[in-house]
Amino acid sequence: QVQLIETGGGLVQAGDSLKLSCAASGRNITGYPMGWFRQAPGKERDFVAGLAYSGGNPYYADAVKGRFTISRDNAENTVYLQMDGLKPEDTAVYYCAKQRAYGLAYVRPSNYDTWGRGTQVTVSS
Repeated sequence: QVQLIETGGGLVQAGDSLKLSCAASGRNITGYPMGWFRQAPGKERDFVAGLAYSGGNPYYADAVKGRFTISRDNAENTVYLQMDGLKPEDTAVYYCAKQRAYGLAYVRPSNYDTWGRGTQVTVSS
C-alpha cells in the first residue's frame, strides 16, 4: 500500500517561491500518473497540476500555468511542485495524489486512489 507524505510548505511573501515534495513509501509509484491539488478554507479541493508516469506531458490548472512546475524523480519515488511567483490566492493546503490507472483525466479527484495528508502554504501580501 502506497503512503504519500508532502513536505515543503510554509509562510512566504507574495512573489516568493516554494518547492513542495511528495515522497512515496510502501510501493513504487513509477508506473502511475501523479497530481497535485489544493484546498483553501471553505472551498473545494481544486486540481493544480498532473504528470504522466514517464515525467512527460505536464498539465496545469490555468490559475498556476507559467508559475508552477510539476516534476518527478522515479528513482527517488518522489514528485515535486515548484511554485514561483506565489500570490496570496495560492494560500491553501496542498495535497499530492496517485492516480488509480493510466489514461485518466488529471483534474478529477475521483481518478486518484491515494492521497497525502497535505502541507500548508500561506502567502502573505
